[in-house]
Amino acid sequence: MATEPSSPYTFGLEEEFFLVSPATRRAPSRVPKAFLQRCRQRFGACIGSELLQSQIELSSPVFEHMATARTQMARLRRGLTELADSAGLRIVAAGTHPLSAWHQQTQTDRSRYARIIDDFQMVGRRNLLCGLHVHVAPPTDVDRVALMNRLMPWLPLFLALSTSSPFWNRRCTGLLSYRQSAYDEWPRSGIPDFFADEAEYRTFCELLTRVGAIKDASFLWWAIRPAHRYPTLELRIADACTHLEDALALAALFRCLVRAHVRRPELGQARTALTRRIIDENRWRAKRFGPDASFIDETTGGVVECVRVLDAAIELVSEDAHELDCEVPLRHLNTIVTRGTSAQQQLVLYHSLRNAGSGNIEALRAVIDWLAETSISVSE
Repeated sequence: MATEPSSPYTFGLEEEFFLVSPATRRAPSRVPKAFLQRCRQRFGACIGSELLQSQIELSSPVFEHMATARTQMARLRRGLTELADSAGLRIVAAGTHPLSAWHQQTQTDRSRYARIIDDFQMVGRRNLLCGLHVHVAPPTDVDRVALMNRLMPWLPLFLALSTSSPFWNRRCTGLLSYRQSAYDEWPRSGIPDFFADEAEYRTFCELLTRVGAIKDASFLWWAIRPAHRYPTLELRIADACTHLEDALALAALFRCLVRAHVRRPELGQARTALTRRIIDENRWRAKRFGPDASFIDETTGGVVECVRVLDAAIELVSEDAHELDCEVPLRHLNTIVTRGTSAQQQLVLYHSLRNAGSGNIEALRAVIDWLAETSISVSE
């Protein structure tokens, strides 16, 4: 986020995008520095680079109201689109790029990225992946790690509703979020451990820093974490959302869940030696099936359909949605289920074209055209 939060439950979004050549539909191996300079001249700190030159990030200001977030994020997407167009590029919001190959990409020239590539080697170079990160600021007297522990069982739901990465290296992967599977190659990713509190979390970070494993806590890439630079809890599990309305709806749900768990200290307290592994099993189900997943319910020992988990989440946060004026974006979550996530929509288009006789590359190019058009189909 561009500035620090000033009051509880303020929030911000970080959206990552691929840059794409309109002619080839591939991510260019190199992007002119002048393009990024023009972006920063227009939007300042809201524009950031990523590990690979073919990626770019929008970081929002701090928001207090969903309506403001919608207007500003639409403006940022539209402005980035205009600047990309002037540079002969398009933007695509998706967890993976259907056509591009990681080995054809060039890393961004920054010391942080050089350290990552040097440390992770091929694992770092394969990071042709884009996500959505949502920051929410709880009250300052709330221990963010204790709160994180209680929210972790909801993580697979956010992944299921955001899935947008069914393709990798020109192939249909059979997963709806291949991004999450590829990201599992990284150290210190996935579902975090249950640290007792911020003090214990800080002790762990200090240990890894002292032995040279990490530079600082920002090198912990878990699916949820206390943000290093801001007094926020950061949701990181979601794929990049092709539809802006999907990103806003997920941000609203996370914001409401944070408030609900602060308001009701008894929520999410039950935990066993099985809990983290069950969350990770449910994350796998979300990767594989998206909104069609069934999740393990540790309490009952049975399974629950994703849509029922969503219903429970919306019911749980009804009071919070009213107080935070999140009722409208929360209703959009059911639209995601009925319409399908970006991954499901990509697959419908791809298979319809293949069944009609199109070749693999031709069908993937059409998917990228759809992604590019949908990524900028926003209204203020």
